[in-house]
Amino acid sequence: MPALAELPLVVREDFENGADRWKPTVPESWKIVETPEGHVFNLHRDSKYRPPYRSPLNIAILEDAIVGDFTLTLRVQSTVKDYGHRSMVVVFGYQDPAHFYYVHFGKKTDDHANQIFIVDSAPRVKISTKTTPGTNWDDAWHEVKIVRTVDDGKIDVYFDDFETPVMTAVDKSFTWGQIGIGAFDDLGNFDDIELRGTVVKPTARPAAQ
Repeated sequence: MPALAELPLVVREDFENGADRWKPTVPESWKIVETPEGHVFNLHRDSKYRPPYRSPLNIAILEDAIVGDFTLTLRVQSTVKDYGHRSMVVVFGYQDPAHFYYVHFGKKTDDHANQIFIVDSAPRVKISTKTTPGTNWDDAWHEVKIVRTVDDGKIDVYFDDFETPVMTAVDKSFTWGQIGIGAFDDLGNFDDIELRGTVVKPTARPAAQ
């Protein structure tokens, strides 16, 4: 198996040609906007979507790529006024609305903020083994990287500094899935998304007990 740095390019998205490959929970909450740096995908309004289990309310899933191992990089900008729970999320291992992982980049850390979470037919549960006191959001753009290896279950999350992860977890529940972007209940912009990984076919989920 190649090193993660050598994984093939799956998707490079700069939103200069729209966002047709993305499926939001509420399409009206998202739009393409032009900025001095080019077009970005803008999450601009609250969502009335109610997921089957407690989890982010406003996400957009990349429809045409299912991966196992992957490296995901992107730029994220929070566009709300600063407050204690200011946050954005990145989704991965997404199989359906009741089965996925997500990273919550929250201003202040607690059991429900600034953690790696799993949604597995139940309200989200943190699986982080390492995190920080919080994600220092401001109005600037920030760079995010997520590295996932399914054989050992490792998840490493980076924020601005791509040398040292700010969050880590180990979990083998979901070995394939889609990626996504969004927020729990905040607003923001996304751009320059690059997904490198091993494209796989989805497998049937085990029947519920």
